[in-house]
Amino acid sequence: MKDENKKQVLAQGPTMQLGTELAVVERLVLLNILPKEGDFTTIKLLRKLRENLSFDEEEHKKLMFVQDGDQVRWNEEIASTRQIQIGEKQADIIHDALKKLNDEKKLTNEHFTLYEKFVENREE
Repeated sequence: MKDENKKQVLAQGPTMQLGTELAVVERLVLLNILPKEGDFTTIKLLRKLRENLSFDEEEHKKLMFVQDGDQVRWNEEIASTRQIQIGEKQADIIHDALKKLNDEKKLTNEHFTLYEKFVENREE
């Protein structure tokens, strides 16, 4: 492979990366709806996606998370969104999880914006 072609492939990466702006609540909801099981390659993709959706030290300090039973609370006065890199296959996994919840009539208000981003916008 010529050096020029090699650079182009590396710049594009192995999969298309989707930069998606997600709010704190969207990231938390996604972390909860992702499948817990799958084949080896799916589990690898899910591990990376969970890592990308997770919160770093600085965000923890800024948002002041508090676990209250089954609920997580944070300083909502801080409008915090973050650009999350999501690959095509990872987006497929999210899409399928949301479609499954919709088909089972288990969507809640918390899923609304995610459904718009990963299902409706995709199918138009």
